Amino acid sequence: MIGTGREGETAIQLSQRILSEFGVLGTLGRASLEELSLIEGIGEAKAARILASLELGRRLSIPISTRRPIISTPRDAADLLMSEMRYFDKEHFKALILNTKNEVLKVVDISIGSLNSAVVHPRELFKIAIKHSGAAVIVVHNHPSGDATPSSEDIALTKRLARAGEVLGIDFLDHIVVGDGEFISLKEREFF
Repeated sequence: MIGTGREGETAIQLSQRILSEFGVLGTLGRASLEELSLIEGIGEAKAARILASLELGRRLSIPISTRRPIISTPRDAADLLMSEMRYFDKEHFKALILNTKNEVLKVVDISIGSLNSAVVHPRELFKIAIKHSGAAVIVVHNHPSGDATPSSEDIALTKRLARAGEVLGIDFLDHIVVGDGEFISLKEREFF
């Protein structure tokens, strides 16, 4: 990926130094082009190759199937999105739009927020569910801190979304918070 080293340092030594500076690959996956370019021996071109390789790795880890995924448990929903969402450095709020057999019709980005919040309005979520003839929805968002513990705002939002779904006749099945390798189902924790 790096190709060549620099004077006095091989590509392998440079790679080892990068990994030691970032600790683990997950932390490297969160680095920006600017952060990587600041490392001695890594210019913009090498930084772009590193980030592109990490993104390809993330995309290859997402299962591809000709059949629609079926969501039977909160783990199914978390597994579907964990590899993509766990390294985001901002809160991303996504919705799984499901048919009557709990097959995923569509995965939709609802909102991208800041480091610790994402604004979500019930109208945005359910407008998309109606557009795709969804019978049910599951929402998933990440916590960039890596801690999946739901906040009081997460719980309040979940209750609002569940009420809105009830009024519209679209089942609101769960709200899942994704951390770094962990998730919490607000349905399983009986928050709504």
